[in-house]
Amino acid sequence: MGTWRPASLSFPACLAGGPGVPTSSDGEPRVLSAARSGVEVEAEPRAWELDARRGEDGSVALCTIQRHWEYICNHNKDKTKILGDKNVDPKCEDSDNTFDFSVMSYNILSQDLLEDNSHLYRHCRRPVLHWSFRFPNILKEIKHFDADVLCLQEVQEDHYGAEIRPSLESLGYHCEYKMRTGRKPDGCAICFKHSKFSLLSVNPVEFYRRDVPLLDRDNVGLVLLLQPRVPRAACPVVCVANTHLLYNPRRGDIKLTQLAMLLAEISSVAHQKDGSFCPIIMCGDFNSVPGSPLYSFIKEGKLNYEGLAIGKVSGQEQSSRGQRILSIPIWPPNLGISQNCVYEVQQLPKVEKTDSDLTQTELDKTEVLVTAEKLSSNLQHHFSLSSVYSHYFPDTGIPEVTTCHSRSAITVDYIFYSAEKEDVARQPGAEVALVGGLKLLARLSLLTEQDLWTVNGLPNENNSSDHLPLLAKFRLEL
Repeated sequence: MGTWRPASLSFPACLAGGPGVPTSSDGEPRVLSAARSGVEVEAEPRAWELDARRGEDGSVALCTIQRHWEYICNHNKDKTKILGDKNVDPKCEDSDNTFDFSVMSYNILSQDLLEDNSHLYRHCRRPVLHWSFRFPNILKEIKHFDADVLCLQEVQEDHYGAEIRPSLESLGYHCEYKMRTGRKPDGCAICFKHSKFSLLSVNPVEFYRRDVPLLDRDNVGLVLLLQPRVPRAACPVVCVANTHLLYNPRRGDIKLTQLAMLLAEISSVAHQKDGSFCPIIMCGDFNSVPGSPLYSFIKEGKLNYEGLAIGKVSGQEQSSRGQRILSIPIWPPNLGISQNCVYEVQQLPKVEKTDSDLTQTELDKTEVLVTAEKLSSNLQHHFSLSSVYSHYFPDTGIPEVTTCHSRSAITVDYIFYSAEKEDVARQPGAEVALVGGLKLLARLSLLTEQDLWTVNGLPNENNSSDHLPLLAKFRLEL
């Protein structure tokens, strides 16, 4: 599909005098709306609206996008029924047997990165790009949606300490932060409401490894283990992970290795005494598009990457660049992570037995296993993960987008979660561990590229990042 652009990018289409402001027969500005087609809706839902506000002089002064809740009423992957209602916020309400909570994933756009990549924001009016303008808008969004868990990316360290963390703490959040390694100015944060969860463990993940030449980038992840606050002795815990993978479209080898490192840490944190895994939520900016090999690996739990070009892993661009084929294996054995994306035995607490104590038979077995794994081009993980969003409008096939600037408008942000067991189609022969399930109750609607260019793309007067926040509400059975 070709890239759609408005006639002018010099100012928002909804500003006074700008092109594209719809009017009624009496000259009044109309509220634009576009219904999601192909889904069952009620109360005349609209996936988005544009509210034009008239100034005292009669001019159209501002335009905002209103996103609406989509209720997942029939939680079946093949027959999902979406009910939209622009007037109702699906409040999370706990009962004796359930625990409801909401999760937001949001790349808030580091100010330093914005200024270092100013070519991406030539369509924006200069004042909307200042941090003093952007942060109040971002905080307003966070307050409005009032999620129980926030997974934030591109959180700039100086802004985090001076403004972001104090502001969120005043709203009742406990904040954990992992800055990128090297000299990078930003990192990932997970913040959760004191009233909903208590903290069991904090597990940062650094993707830079001095001893692994492949891993020379400074991206990070963060994994928390949270205990729901419920008035009962036994309650499932929840593992929440957040990351921002490498952007470079031509380095799919690094992206896959970073993902494997995050999955290994999640496996370690979410593993329970009975051998099962607690419910998992994995958020972030994965710098990969729906349907790409990396995305498919997350959803399907397996990937045969033999013959796969490193420039095709993320699906971000379709050019001929980066056609070097992935090596087998992608990462070296000294990383300590298996092709099943779990830590190798040597990552576990050391036992008394040393290499010199091993029998020749044991050594032979070890050598055979290592050699077989080195030659395998099959990656696996043991989680049954679903995406909160479907990524395309069901009737038209037009893609949803989560980021929009001068160069592109695509989906790269996701909320993945371990779905209820009956909702996961198991492939014959697939090796899937027992994972505690979550039920998706609702999600905040996404938009098309054309929708966003109607308000001059991102960032704009009301949406102060080049990404949209993703928001979902879940139910945990107790």
